[in-house]
Amino acid sequence: MENIREMGLIGETYELESRSGSDNIEAGSGDDHNPSETKSSKRKKYHRHTTFQIQELESSFKDNPHPDEKARLELGKRLALEGKQVKFWFQNRRTQMKTQLERHENSILKQENEKLRIENITMKEAMRNPTCETCGSQAILGEVPIEHHHLMIENARLKDELSRLGILASKFLTRSNNGSNLELAVGRNEFSGFNSMDNPSTMMPSLGLDFFGDRVSNYFPVMPPQMSVDAPFDKSVFLELALAATDELIKLAQVDSPLWVRNLEGNRESLNLEEYAKTFPPCIGVKPAHFVTEATRASENVMINSTELIETLMDVNQWTEMFPWNIGRASIVDVISPGMSGSRNGALQLMQAEFQILSPLVPPRQVKFVRFCKQHKEDTWAVVDVSVDTLFNMPMNCRRLPSGCIVQDMPNGCSKVTWVEHTEYDENSIHQLYQPILRSGTAFGAQKWIADLRKQCELFSVMMSSTTDNSGLPPSSKKSMVKLAQRMTRNFCSVICSTVHKWEVVQSSENMRIMVRKSMGNSGEPSGIILSSTTTVWMPVSPHHLLEFLQNVNNRAHWDGLSRDGPMQPMLRIPKSQDFGNTISLLRSTTMPAGNGMLILQETCSDESGSMIVHAGVETAYMNAVVGGGDPSGVAILPSGFAIAPDCFPDSGGAHEGRLGGGGGSESLLTVVFQMLVSNTPAAQLTMESVETVKSLIARTLQGIKDGLQCNN
Repeated sequence: MENIREMGLIGETYELESRSGSDNIEAGSGDDHNPSETKSSKRKKYHRHTTFQIQELESSFKDNPHPDEKARLELGKRLALEGKQVKFWFQNRRTQMKTQLERHENSILKQENEKLRIENITMKEAMRNPTCETCGSQAILGEVPIEHHHLMIENARLKDELSRLGILASKFLTRSNNGSNLELAVGRNEFSGFNSMDNPSTMMPSLGLDFFGDRVSNYFPVMPPQMSVDAPFDKSVFLELALAATDELIKLAQVDSPLWVRNLEGNRESLNLEEYAKTFPPCIGVKPAHFVTEATRASENVMINSTELIETLMDVNQWTEMFPWNIGRASIVDVISPGMSGSRNGALQLMQAEFQILSPLVPPRQVKFVRFCKQHKEDTWAVVDVSVDTLFNMPMNCRRLPSGCIVQDMPNGCSKVTWVEHTEYDENSIHQLYQPILRSGTAFGAQKWIADLRKQCELFSVMMSSTTDNSGLPPSSKKSMVKLAQRMTRNFCSVICSTVHKWEVVQSSENMRIMVRKSMGNSGEPSGIILSSTTTVWMPVSPHHLLEFLQNVNNRAHWDGLSRDGPMQPMLRIPKSQDFGNTISLLRSTTMPAGNGMLILQETCSDESGSMIVHAGVETAYMNAVVGGGDPSGVAILPSGFAIAPDCFPDSGGAHEGRLGGGGGSESLLTVVFQMLVSNTPAAQLTMESVETVKSLIARTLQGIKDGLQCNN
C-alpha cells in the first residue's frame, strides 16, 4: 500500500512539474486595492503555451538546454513569446529534469541500501553462530582470535558461491551439449548468425551517430535479436560472468604499477602478465596453449558526455558507426537485461562481432561476448565485454578477456575515458608482417580505440561549430559531403576485410587477393560485376613520410592514372579536426572542362596507429547536387585507396625475415585497394583480361610510388 501511495504522489508531482515546464507565471498588477479582490489579485496567473510552442521549445531544449540571450530572443520572436517567458520555460524545464534524475538516483540508492542491509544481517547472523569446520558444531570464540573467525566465515561463503557457480555451469554446459534451444539459436558453426548478413536485403535502417539532428547512413548490416535466453540458470551464468568481469575491469583501470608497465616513450601502457596472474583468477578459463596475449590501457579526455557515449556503446548500430575502422560487422544476439528504470544501468547484452585490420593478411577476429553496462558512481559508468565462446563450445581464433572502458563526466561537458583492451588470439593465423604490430597493441589496442573515438568526436564538434572554415560551405552542404565520404570509407574497409558483401575469390597469393561479386545497384553502388584487388607490401619509409607523399597533389601523377595527363586541382577542403591529416577533399583534373567529366572525392584519416586515403570518382552533376546540400544516399561510388600502418619491427640493423628489405622500426606497411566495374550487367561473366588489367593497375601503382619515393632498392 505504501508503494501505491508513493506512486500516486510521484504522479501528482510529475503533473505539477510538467505544467510548470509549459506554463509561464504572470504576477498581479497590484494597482487594484478592492478588498474583495485582494486574494485573487495576489494569486499567480498562468499563461499556457500552445502545442506548437511546447514542441518547438522541447526541440530547442534537446539541442541546447542552456541557450544564451540571443538564442532566447530569436526563439521567442519565432514563437511569439517574450524573452522572459522563454527564459522561465527553460529554467522550469531544467528543474523538472533535475528532479526526475534525483528521483531515479534515489530509487537506485534505496535498492542498494536494502541489499547492503540484508547482507549486513546475514553477516551478523553468521558471526553470532560460528561453526567449527572440523566437527560442524558451534565454535567457541575464545579458542581462536576473532579475525580468524571472520576469515573462516568469508571462506565458507566463497566456497558456497564457488560450488553454486560450478553447478550452474555444469547444468548450462550439459544443456548446450545436448542441443538446447540456446545453442541452436546462436549457431554451432562459428558465426552462423552472420550468414543472413550477406544478403543486402537484410540491412536494417540507420541508427547511427546523430549529426545535425539526422542520422549518418549506416552501411553495416546488423541482425535483429534472434535468440531468447529463457532458462534461469542461463541468465545467471551470463550475469555472474559480467559482474566478475566488471570488477576486474574497474581494478585494471584504477591500479597502476606494477600491474601496468609504460613503454620507453611513455605513451602506451602494457599489462604485466605475471602480476596479472597473481592478482586475478582466470575469468574465462585457462589460456589455450597456442594463444598469445595482447593487453593495453589508455586514458584521454574526449568531447562527448557520458550519457551519449554509453548509449553509443550499447546500441550496436551507433557502435559500428563510431568505430568503422575496427568493426567489420556486429549484431545483438539477445538482450538479456535492458537496464533498470529506463536507463542503461544494469543492461546486459549477448553480442557477436568481427574486428578487423585493414589488410588482407590478417583475418577478422570473430568473437561472441556479453556486454554489460553498470553505473559505478554518480558520474562514472563502466562498459565491459567478456567472451562466451567457450560456453557455446565454439571454435575461435581469439577471445576477449574483461575489456572495455570507464567513462567519467568532467565539469566542462567532456568525458574522461579509460580504455582497457585484453585479448588472447591465435598468432599462427597472422602473417608474420603483422605479428609485431599486433603484439605491440597498435592495431587492436586501447590507444587505437581511444584515437578513433577522438576523431569521431572531433568531426562532430567541427560539423556543429558555427565557425566558418576554409571550405566556405554552409552546414547542410558539409553534412551531405561528410555522409557521402563516410559511406565511401566504410565501403573501402569492407572490401579489404571481405566483410558485409559476399565476395568470390578469383586469385589469392601470399600478399595479393583478387575477388569478384555481383552488385544489383543497392546501397549507392553501380550495378554490374565489381572486381577488386588488394595487396599489402612493406615500404622502407616512415608512415608519416608515406602519407605526406600520397596526400601531395603534385605527386599524384606517380600513382593516379587520371593525373598523368595533367595535375589535379583542389576545389574544396573540409577539415575534420585540427590535424591536417584528417580532411575531406574534392579534386578536379585540370585537363577536363569545367562542369563536365568526373570529380574525385577523397577522405584522409590519420592517427597514431596509422593512416588511410580513400578516393572515388563521382560524376560532376551528382557532386554538384551533394555540394548543394542534396541527399547523397543515391550517389553511386566505387572507392579505392591506401591504408598505412607502422611495421613495428624492432631495430635489427639489417634485413628482417618476412620483410622486403632491412631497416629499423620506422618503416611502413602499405595496403593498396583497387575496385573497378568490369561490366554493368550483373549476369555477365568475368574474363581473365579484366583480372590481368586490375593486377597491372596494382603493379603500376606500387612501382610509381616506389619511383616517387626513390626506394626501389
